[in-house]
Amino acid sequence: MDYSVYPRHNVLCIDMRSFYASVECVDRGIDPMKAMLAVVGDPNRSGSIVLAASPALKKTYRVSNVSRFFELPDDPDIIIAPARMGMYLKVSLAITKMIKTIVPKEAIHVYSVDELWVTLDGTERLYGSPVEAAEMIQQRILDQFGIPCAIGIGENKFLAKVVMDIHAKKATSGIAECRYEDIEKLLWPIEIGKIWGVGSRLRKHLNRMGIFSLGQLANHPLEQLKKRFGVIGEQLYWHAWGIDLSPVEGDFTKAEQKGYGHGITLLRDYKGAEIPTVLLELCEEACRRARKDEMYGRTIHLSIGYSKEVGGGFSRSMSIDAPTNITMAMHQVCMQLFHTFYDGYSEIRRASVSLTNLSRDAGIQLSLFEDQRKSNIGYVMDAIRDKYGSTAILRASSYTEQGITLERSKKIGGHYA
Repeated sequence: MDYSVYPRHNVLCIDMRSFYASVECVDRGIDPMKAMLAVVGDPNRSGSIVLAASPALKKTYRVSNVSRFFELPDDPDIIIAPARMGMYLKVSLAITKMIKTIVPKEAIHVYSVDELWVTLDGTERLYGSPVEAAEMIQQRILDQFGIPCAIGIGENKFLAKVVMDIHAKKATSGIAECRYEDIEKLLWPIEIGKIWGVGSRLRKHLNRMGIFSLGQLANHPLEQLKKRFGVIGEQLYWHAWGIDLSPVEGDFTKAEQKGYGHGITLLRDYKGAEIPTVLLELCEEACRRARKDEMYGRTIHLSIGYSKEVGGGFSRSMSIDAPTNITMAMHQVCMQLFHTFYDGYSEIRRASVSLTNLSRDAGIQLSLFEDQRKSNIGYVMDAIRDKYGSTAILRASSYTEQGITLERSKKIGGHYA
């Protein structure tokens, strides 16, 4: 590979180690690297998931972030911390704010609540080499927030992310660097399933083709990968050679909106007769976001997942003549899809709706026969909620046993704030 034709940047991928658990340890005044602490979504439910485990707990009992509360060992030294999502988000925002004092906001791309990329191009006179800059940032995060972090350094986002996942987390310093010239040594021997962007399903397909390592992927014929996987196959090939042309600076807070969706995994199995209330509240949230952006959608999608005992479900969509962002109009279509494809007897555990095929509010031709009060009511309800809170005004059905809005208002990302 002739790397001379590809851009070279100094990109860091920063990952806060066991972030939720580390924040809880710092709040309790204990060492995040030594304490055995597990953050549990809801300790009142034995089947609740372990959202984060401290490094010591992972090492001692091999607890992972997919373990369940009841699977935790009976050890009095283990601290059980109920999830406090609001606090984690607050710390995450504070860390990002601190990074903005080091580089411009255009050089920061927040990937998740505990992970972000930072581009260091042109900062050598200020902070020295990329490794020196990484050490400085790592120390600042530890000094100001008490949270350890791992940092990968690469020519682009992909290399920085992968070397962080594979090598930095295991390194004593918590920092690892991978340049184009290092790929064959540092990354090619790695098992393909451990590479960022390769899930279990894709890994199985690649294994059937005789591809088990990143090096084997890099040396597999590109045309065969494109024929088998399309655009994804081509991306896999170039990533295996360490090439990633995604932008490393810019306004990463703006993205083209493809649709407005909302979904939920229910706390219990719902009967078919209970679902209309759930769908109404999901449509309310999806349309609220569309109205906020002054967007209308022409295609409405409904997805229903049955209980674990039954399995399966369905996912269907319908396009309508005139685009809408009216809650009741979307709900009517969802109910039509539900009555058409629901088997009539299975209990339901998951539901989601989405509004796609978008167009701008200003481009909508109003019908002479459309009752515009329907749209105005939605905007008025939105304004009240924006001013007084998400539960300031609700439909009567939200107060029934089937309603989900009141309980969800207490949570962030599905977990209690």
